[in-house]
Amino acid sequence: MSEFDLDLRNAEEQLEGGSDGGSEVVLGVLDGGTDPDEWIEAVEDGKILVLNVEGDLNRLAAGFAREIRDTGGTLMRFRGFLVVTPPGVGIDTDRLS
Repeated sequence: MSEFDLDLRNAEEQLEGGSDGGSEVVLGVLDGGTDPDEWIEAVEDGKILVLNVEGDLNRLAAGFAREIRDTGGTLMRFRGFLVVTPPGVGIDTDRLS
């Protein structure tokens, strides 16, 4: 068997995403009061958005939806909320049917 060097003492420091083990979930209100670039930046940072929609979803999400989709993110309306995930984070809808 070949030898390899594994230093577990420093492994935690080298892991991305810190010690929380996952993405941060941001709860917010989608009412037009937040600059769309803030939502885009949050998703680019790997955050999951759960936004309470107050108004016309198409109009309110127009400033960021296409860009998030184009980069591989996912947007899904669930009841009165818009759930937005970064690339690589799926939304499992199997239990909704």
